[in-house]
Amino acid sequence: MHSNLLYGIDLGGTKIEGVVLDKSGQVKIRQRIPTEREKGYVHILNQIAAMVEQLEDAVGEKASYIGIGTPGTAEPSTGLMKNCNTTVLNGKPLRSDLSKKIGREIRLSNDANCFALAETKLGVVQQELPNAKVVFGVIMGTGVGGGLVLDGKAWTGSQGIAGEWGHAFLDHSGGHCYCGRVGCIETIISGTALERYYARLSGKDKKLKDIVSDFRANSDQYAEVTIRRLLHFFGKGIANIINTLDPDAVVLGGGLGQIDELYTLGIIEIEKHLFNPKLNTPILKPLLGDSAGVFGAAML
Repeated sequence: MHSNLLYGIDLGGTKIEGVVLDKSGQVKIRQRIPTEREKGYVHILNQIAAMVEQLEDAVGEKASYIGIGTPGTAEPSTGLMKNCNTTVLNGKPLRSDLSKKIGREIRLSNDANCFALAETKLGVVQQELPNAKVVFGVIMGTGVGGGLVLDGKAWTGSQGIAGEWGHAFLDHSGGHCYCGRVGCIETIISGTALERYYARLSGKDKKLKDIVSDFRANSDQYAEVTIRRLLHFFGKGIANIINTLDPDAVVLGGGLGQIDELYTLGIIEIEKHLFNPKLNTPILKPLLGDSAGVFGAAML
C-alpha cells in the first residue's frame, strides 16, 4: 500500500536521526539513536533498520520508501559508497544492502544535497524566493560541502559528486587535505581548519565560537587575523560558485553559517571576485537548523 507519509533518515557520524513528515512537511515523529560507527558497517545497517522500525511503529504505517542522507555519495556506475568521512561505508553497497535488509525502496543522497533540498522546499528559499530554479546549499562546519538543487530536485551529477564544493582547490596555504590533495576549500574555511590556523598563530587552542567572539570584541589580534582570513577566502570560494552556476540563491548551512559577519563583511569579499559587475545573488541564512538534513532526506 502506498504511504502518504515521507520517511527520512540522516546518517551522521555520531547519530542517526529519523523523521516522518506528512505531505505538507509537518513532523509526525522525530527520533535519534547513536550511530556507533566504531562497531562497523553491519552494525550501522542494523541501527538504520532499527530506526525505520521505530518510525513505522510510531505512526502505525509502513513506508513506501526511505530517503537517506549520507556523509558521502554512491558511485552511480557501481552503487558503492565513496568519499564518506564515516570510512567504514566506503566501498560498500549501502543502498542495496539496506533495501534487502529493510524490504523498502531506498532513495539515497549526500547530506549536503538533503540540506539544500530542505531549505529550498521548506526553509528560507521557500520563504524568500519560492520560484527559485537553481539553489546552491553550502555546508560549513567541521568540514565543507555543498549541494545543488535544480527545479526542486537534488542534482547529483553523472559521477555523484555535483556540488562537492569543499574539495575544489582554493589556496596552497591550506596544506594537505584528507582527500589526498592540497589546498582544498575544506582545509581553509572549515571550523576545524580555522581553529588549527588560530592555534598555529597564537600557540593556544581556542574554539571557533570564542575566536568569533574575540574578533567582535576586538580583543585578540590572532582572532582578527583568523576571521579576516575566513572572510577573504569565503568570498573567493562563493564567488567561484556564482561565476560558474549563476544560481538564484546560495544558502549557508553548518555551524559557520550562523556567523553574521558572513552576510555583511563576507558579501563585500564575494563582490571583489565576481565576474558580474555586482552581487545580485541572495546569500541566505538557513531557517531549519539541524532539521534540514533529515527533512531533505524525507523529500528525496
